[in-house]
Amino acid sequence: MAQQVGRYIYPVVAALKKLGGSARPAEVYPIVALDLNLPDAVLGATRKNGTSQYENHVNWARLYLVRTGYLDKSKHGVWTLTEKGREAEPFTDEQLRGVLRQGRQTGPAGKAGAVVPVAEDPEQDLVAEDVEDDTDYRTELLLLLRTLPPGGFERLCQRLLREAGFEQVAVTGRSGDQGIDGIGVLRVNPFVTFKVLFQCKRYADSVGLPHVRDFRGAMMGRADKGLILTTGTFTAEAHREATRDGVPPIELIDGPQLVALFAELGLGLKPRTTYDLDRGFFTEFES
Repeated sequence: MAQQVGRYIYPVVAALKKLGGSARPAEVYPIVALDLNLPDAVLGATRKNGTSQYENHVNWARLYLVRTGYLDKSKHGVWTLTEKGREAEPFTDEQLRGVLRQGRQTGPAGKAGAVVPVAEDPEQDLVAEDVEDDTDYRTELLLLLRTLPPGGFERLCQRLLREAGFEQVAVTGRSGDQGIDGIGVLRVNPFVTFKVLFQCKRYADSVGLPHVRDFRGAMMGRADKGLILTTGTFTAEAHREATRDGVPPIELIDGPQLVALFAELGLGLKPRTTYDLDRGFFTEFES
């Protein structure tokens, strides 16, 4: 896995520099993919649990950069360069090997020598928001979403959009409507609103360029913006088409982003509190 992760380590730093020194994971993924000109075969590859293999490898690259001091360890899902990261130039082969070696030997608390047994396991999941977080609920939720019937998934997306601030959200999906599943109104402020058409896709694989292009054709003249929500991923061509100049923009929400929205809005997830043992507290009672 070290070689797979290594190719993304400096590109993550470079992407964050382009984004002003900090960004959310969803902003970093497409920039790294474009900078490296990654093929769809790489971007569309999924893991056994259905999540993106590419994004997981980028998340591991971020973890190594955190452990070697190039990135801060954010608890709010924002990746931020440290001063060391801002000053970093493209790594030589020797520097990259050093980052990989030190990253494997440094534990979650930043103490050298801690054992990290999962660091070489390509099937180990690593989430973007918190490198030490538990991924079970994310995997479970994503798999559950893919088992819903089409109509049920559309109604769930309707509920999600309402909770996120959309108004007048209606599911309109029917045969012959060229893939339009619903419509809603996003009110930015009392003076500005956007009419948004959306499409819901329960995919395990990637949504490609043809789907985005066809959706844009169906929405032309009918809405200000488009939105595609999927339980899968999007190809690099799909991302480029979604943000192409001169045409109405289309927002792309992939599986991990969809799960993150459920967590942020508290939909279908019950929060829990966990604790770490403070051994220092008990020292005075040990004698």
